Amino acid sequence: MTALTPERRRRIIIDAIGIGAATGAYAISFGAISVAAGLSVLQTQALSSLMFTGASQFAMVGVLGAGGGAVTAIAIATLLGSRNALYALHMSTVLRPRGWRRLAAAQLTIDESTGMAIGHQDDPPSSRLAFWSTGVAVFVLWNLGTLVGALGADVLGNPARFGLDAAIPAAFLALLWPRLVSRLTRTVAVLSAAVALILTPLLPSGTPVLVAGAIAVTIGVLLSRGAQETEEFGQKAVGS
Repeated sequence: MTALTPERRRRIIIDAIGIGAATGAYAISFGAISVAAGLSVLQTQALSSLMFTGASQFAMVGVLGAGGGAVTAIAIATLLGSRNALYALHMSTVLRPRGWRRLAAAQLTIDESTGMAIGHQDDPPSSRLAFWSTGVAVFVLWNLGTLVGALGADVLGNPARFGLDAAIPAAFLALLWPRLVSRLTRTVAVLSAAVALILTPLLPSGTPVLVAGAIAVTIGVLLSRGAQETEEFGQKAVGS
């Protein structure tokens, strides 16, 4: 176990602020896109404060901006945000929060805070500091960036003039690309995209993305079960 020295503490906090600043800059585009899609500044800010998960927020405003219904938008946002529940299962064993800290930890459990905590899992105090400092930095600067983008959206006018109508798909590609690290994940991504493209002219706005996401999740579950069964079979074979 590595001691949480002042130098290590300072380095973790600096890294957390850097991640928060980069995320906050990205939030400016979300604020502008959300208002351009028809949401008010207050509604946009509420999404960043209460939902607080970038992919889900972009998904929701993307569906609403394209004319999709609120139910579809919420379903897609929920599907994308469900990964945070998996993060929480791991982080609960690291943080062991109680009382109000439990609620705060749930709100701050996102990709960035979880990634930083796991990156310092060699030392529990460092891991906890990485989680909290990153979560707070991202939350504050994401909301600040959202406000800046939302307030400046009126100056931009028609979003198509500046390509903001294409920003949501571009944002999804930016979020997705680093996760396509294997042939399997790339194959699932291509298959899901093909399904969405085929269903786009046939289903209401937003529904094709929901169907494609459900297909990707189903494939992931089936492959996970298959891998588990293969491992159990191998263990039985070795035991016999």
